[in-house]
Amino acid sequence: MVNIEVDRITPFLRWTGSKRWFVNKYLNDFLPSNFNNYHEPFLGAGSVFFYLINSTGKPDRQFYLSDTNEDLINTYIQLRDNPESVIKYLKKFKNTSEYYYKIRDVNPRIKEKRAARFIYLNKTSFNGIFRVNSRGIYNVPYGKRKNVDFINENLLMNISQKLKNAIIKNESFEENLRNINEGDLVFIDPPYTVAHENNGFIEYNQKLFSWEDQERLKVYVENIIEKKAFYILTNASHISITNLYGAVGKIIKLSRNSQVGGRNKTRGVYNELIIHNTRP
Repeated sequence: MVNIEVDRITPFLRWTGSKRWFVNKYLNDFLPSNFNNYHEPFLGAGSVFFYLINSTGKPDRQFYLSDTNEDLINTYIQLRDNPESVIKYLKKFKNTSEYYYKIRDVNPRIKEKRAARFIYLNKTSFNGIFRVNSRGIYNVPYGKRKNVDFINENLLMNISQKLKNAIIKNESFEENLRNINEGDLVFIDPPYTVAHENNGFIEYNQKLFSWEDQERLKVYVENIIEKKAFYILTNASHISITNLYGAVGKIIKLSRNSQVGGRNKTRGVYNELIIHNTRP
């Protein structure tokens, strides 16, 4: 087991499906005893990255972070390269319903301002959900969280330092494959296509990541194995996922509390699958 000292730097975004629960309780049980570079092709809030970046065991380790969400990746890049400008724009924003919808309806051309807008909307929206309509327009309502600190200047400056040497790309998981080499570790956290232990699809996620995408992801995993690299993949506990990945790795079922939902009936304990080749 790799024992990593966790410092106080935590993800700066709220994110549906965040793996903080996995990082806090289980990650060390799945890490290989040693690995080279690290890859996270579904970046989201980057919980695993921010955990691993605190390791002092391999100072020359390279971190490859990617996602197909252009606004998300722009935010990471601007925080890495221009944190002062992002914070400057954030300080101009107000946490009111009227101002929220005003900012939601604009599309800044300046990249640093776009990043500030993304952070602001993420922090002040309903449940931190990222959702766009059929025209690609962000349409999450105001969250009415009056006391939220969407600036947190010290955190953002520290996040910038953690990102300084990361390679951050707006690309698909398949494009990421070219950077993976023997002995690397890949953490894979795709949008969940099927509901936890229920029949059928998650309607909105099916649009983001279809069953055909899940099948392409399995081929991606097989390519990682061929490269003699390590992978840890998370997914919903569902018979279709078990059948899809049963021949390509070891499958472990873990329980967690749900983290998103506006009504009590949407919260509860769910099982998730961890599929990996990092341990015998």
